[in-house]
Amino acid sequence: MTSQIFRDANANEATAIVEFQLAMAMETEGMRLDRAVCSAGVAAVFADPTKGRYFVAELDGQIVASLMITFEWSDWRNGNVWWIQSVYVVPENRGGGIFGGLYRHVQELARQDSSVRGLRLYVDKRNARAQKVYTRLGMNGDHYQVFEWMKGEGS
Repeated sequence: MTSQIFRDANANEATAIVEFQLAMAMETEGMRLDRAVCSAGVAAVFADPTKGRYFVAELDGQIVASLMITFEWSDWRNGNVWWIQSVYVVPENRGGGIFGGLYRHVQELARQDSSVRGLRLYVDKRNARAQKVYTRLGMNGDHYQVFEWMKGEGS
């Protein structure tokens, strides 16, 4: 029988989270991230909890998935919206409910926190598989389209 645990990550797991982020960027966008920059970015979250919070999924004692939440203040709702970001599940563990368990864990924490009004995430338009998972978990993409400008990319 397999054992699944969903919990807050700790700073000792930063290396695994960095590896997940490097793999995700290559897999989803064909982008090779700078390891030193990504490592510093992950470390910054552990050093300053106002930047975000990492969660991991363990399967039989091995970390097989992670996600990060960041915080957006909503004046409309007088509360925080947690943005789910940096989602990664080890390929051989996909399709087995790992992300769903991790999502439900974060959702339950949000339910228990009276300052949290909801969860959001963004997904690449081409990632139909992820969109199906998010829809199955009760999320919808009906309201917003995300636009962005990133320094050093294009203009």
